[in-house]
This record gives sequence, structure tokens and C-alpha cells, in this order.
Amino acid sequence: MIDVQLNKIQKKQFTVGIIGLGYVGLPLMWTFHNNDMRVLGFDIDEKKVENLKNGIPYIKHLGTEMMEALANSDIADATTDFSRLNEADAILLCVPTPLDQHREPDMSYVEQTTETVSKHLRKGQLVILESTTWPGTTEELMIPILEKNSGLKAGTDFYVAYSPEREDPGNADFNTAKIPKVVGGHGPEALKLALAMYDTAIVETVPVSDCKTAEAVKLTENIFRSVNIALVNELKVVYEAMGIDVHEVIDAAATKPFGFMKFTPGPGLGGHCIPIDPFYLTWKAREFEKHTRFIELAGEVNTNMPSYVVDRTMLALNAHKKAMNGSKILVIGLAYKPDVDDMRESPTFKIFDLLKSLGAEVAYYDPFIPEVLPTREHSDWTGTKSIEWNKETVYEFDAVLISTNHSTIDYAELAEWSECVVDTRNAMRGVVAKNDVHIFKA
Repeated sequence: MIDVQLNKIQKKQFTVGIIGLGYVGLPLMWTFHNNDMRVLGFDIDEKKVENLKNGIPYIKHLGTEMMEALANSDIADATTDFSRLNEADAILLCVPTPLDQHREPDMSYVEQTTETVSKHLRKGQLVILESTTWPGTTEELMIPILEKNSGLKAGTDFYVAYSPEREDPGNADFNTAKIPKVVGGHGPEALKLALAMYDTAIVETVPVSDCKTAEAVKLTENIFRSVNIALVNELKVVYEAMGIDVHEVIDAAATKPFGFMKFTPGPGLGGHCIPIDPFYLTWKAREFEKHTRFIELAGEVNTNMPSYVVDRTMLALNAHKKAMNGSKILVIGLAYKPDVDDMRESPTFKIFDLLKSLGAEVAYYDPFIPEVLPTREHSDWTGTKSIEWNKETVYEFDAVLISTNHSTIDYAELAEWSECVVDTRNAMRGVVAKNDVHIFKA
């Protein structure tokens, strides 16, 4: 059975089905398409599917060229009809894995999607989870659902693997095709088939011994970032108290050609991975009576950064003899990182909430996000629109807080338009301010 599938891959007659056409699934679809592999995308969001079919971009940094090419391709299609899953030779799950209100893994998207796949599973298909999760998810959660509902046996009738997504939205140097792919299989045949499929489109595949090892790889990557970001965030607070510029320190330390890796501080963590994924291991570790002290401490430091930023904003207002209560605060940047329209888990939302709770009137500017879209935890801000970027509008605010340092913003211009700027990203470095303009680092 596996020889048939390998032969189809070699002849480019293999169909890749991708569930979830967001920041992970859509670039993956494009990558396989670019290598002449048939692709069939699935999503429950009718608007996404409609936009994809009509070549209308819904993720800005991916651009119109890709969307138009997919829309006009005879080897790419998108649908909300999950009964078409049996058309795919491989089914890749790219669905959210958030935390619930208790900061524990919410596996509902994976469970529901796996249930759907199981109803249409046929012999010979390859099922791969790409969502970040706790070690053991693929074999302990997914395979039992697939086997029970289909009556088929994993490793005999169908194949299962895990390959974590490694997307970095907006990174022009590394797209999906250029990022090595870690792959773990449920058995040697599943691994062989998954590697063969990814090898058609990805620069390099990195096989590991099993699914749970591949799941642990992804968590380790994001825990590494979370812990190191927490370190520089803590250093920022300490050095600020000493009158030392943490950014100058980090830049100088980064000149060492060994033994140091540069991380930069900010107002907190954002994105779907780093604020969430480490806690998947924390949760799973309890099963083995182990404690993840570094992970939890890093989470505490990073979670407290928005409060530190708001405290610094109060000090900035105080220097201008103004109280936070009643002040108008403009926050620059809703996206969690520069030059993308991705606002998932953005620390800016927490800053919004804290400022509002202290009586401030809050507005935002983000050239990539003209309106706040619905979110799970910050629904009060849904529909809020970005202000117009002009001197008259910006000048009305008592303070401007830079939460995201988009490169399209003229920060020298900002220094002319505002008398009080709170900078969490070192965006104003090198900007020469007028005498009556105060730039506060936070």
C-alpha cells in the first residue's frame, strides 16, 4: 500500500489536503502548489474559502500574487465541504491549539477536526498533525479517535505522523519552503511516506524517532525563546532602574562571536506560539510529577511586562503634570510583531485593558490592522478602528505609547507631533527630539 502512495508522490499525482487555511495552512498550501503537487484546502470559514477561490488576500503579508495564482490554478482548490477529504492522499491538520481560561491546553479544535477526518478516512491515507501541542497528542489523542470511528488500524490501514509548523509571519528570509521540516512518524512506514511528501516541497526534512519526539522539538524551540525573552525583559527593568540603556547593552554584547544570542525586550509576548506553547509542557509534566520552574518563571516575567509599561506611562504623564485618569493615550501597534497584520495574543490588548481600567481614554494606530477583529479574550475592543495618521489627530493625545515598531511609521515625524512618547521597542533610537519632547523608555 505504501508503495502505491510513494509512486503517486514521485509522479506528482498525490493530493495534499490541508485543514485550516490560516497563517500556517495557507503558506503550506502555496508551497506544495509551487512544487506541482495537487492541493485541496479545507476551512469552516466560508469567507476564507470564498476569498481564496476569488484570489482575494486575507493575510496581508502573503500578498495578492499568491492568492491570484491559487485561485487560477487547476491543481488547487478550497472548500468547506469536508466530505471531500476522501479525495486527499494526505490530510494535514493546521488548527489552533490555544489555552483555556485556566491556562490549560484547549484541544477542542484538534479533537473536533480529528473526529471529522475519521468519518471520511480511507485506507492508505496519511494523517499529519502540524499544530503545536503536548508530547503524546498524536498517539494518545488522535489515533484512538481515528481508529474508533473509522474501524481502520493506524500503521496497517492508514498512516499517522506529526510535523510541527515553524512559520514566522512576515519573515522575508524564511518562508515555508526554506525552513527545515521536523517529522516524526507512527512507525517506519508512516515516517517514510511523510518524508517523501515533504521532500517534494521543503528544503530539508529532519526525521526523528517518533511523534512525541517531534512534538517535544516544537515546544523546546518556543520555550527557548520564551525563557530568553523573559531574561532580557527582566534585565530591562533592572537596568532602567540603574539608568542603563538595555538595548545598548544587548547590542554591545551581541558583538561577541560566540556564547551569546541576541534577544530584545518588549511590552510582553505575542503571537500564537510563544505565549502559549510552553504551558503545554507545563501541563503535561504534571502527569509525571515534574515541575517546569524556568517555564513558569519566564511566563510570570513576560506576563507582567504590560503592567510595567503602563507604570512607565504613568510616570511619563506625571512628568508632564498629568494624571492617567482622564488622559488620552494613543497606542501604536496592535500586531504582536512589526510589519504583519497578526494580532493573536498581542500584549497590546492587555495594555489597552490596563490603561482603560485606570481611567485613560485609549485609541490605537496600526497601518496593518485598520479595525480590531473579534478575539476570544478581548471582545470589548471588537470594531475599534485605527486612527488617521496625521499631525492634527496625534497632537490631541496626552501620550503616545509605542507597543509595536512597524517600519512604515516615521518616528521622527512622531517626535514632532507628540510631546510625550513612551517607547517599549527602542523605535525612537536615533531620533532627535525637540527640547519640549520627552521620550520615555519602557
